Amino acid sequence: MSKNDLSTMTKAAAGQRNNAKPHRKPDRRIRQTRDRLGGALIALIQEKPIDQVTVQEVLDRASVGRSTFYLHFRDKDDLFLSELEGALEMWTTFLTRKQEKSKRVVPVTEFFAHVADVKKLYRALVDSGRIHAFFELAQGYFARGIARRLEEIGPPNLVQGELDARSQALAGNLLSLMRWWLDRGAKESPKALDELFHRMVWNGLR
Repeated sequence: MSKNDLSTMTKAAAGQRNNAKPHRKPDRRIRQTRDRLGGALIALIQEKPIDQVTVQEVLDRASVGRSTFYLHFRDKDDLFLSELEGALEMWTTFLTRKQEKSKRVVPVTEFFAHVADVKKLYRALVDSGRIHAFFELAQGYFARGIARRLEEIGPPNLVQGELDARSQALAGNLLSLMRWWLDRGAKESPKALDELFHRMVWNGLR
């Protein structure tokens, strides 16, 4: 997969989701199979360059047959994109699902702590040239999550255009903050950055 492939895939996937009809969640066995495959791929990416990982290595690590793999995914890149989207969906709906009563719009503490734990994956994205495509995908997810939170807890007078603009800007600020934090050695605690980010959020909304 070339440097631009993930970006192309994420744009295509976003378009498909916008036109997709609601669908039922997969049953438990399907979820378990997909989780095993995804977990195997993520583990392998942290051990070797992503372009060197083969489908067969994923199958061997996950103890899943080839025919089963192709029932769920077109190829390794489809599996990788699915894992990224699943993780982003989880983090960007985290506060809404918890029905958290705080004024936080993003679970910065929890998300940054998780990212610090999988720093090898971040480095793998950087080294493969895919980090920009990941941030492009992540910005869309976080912008939608922030917009939902602002609709739940934010100022009541935000018109749609301003809500969309602020959500996009805040998502970009969040990802820039994360990149700055990781690239300089993660010296500040996730909790401290959570407080800093949300001071910036609410100062800007006054």
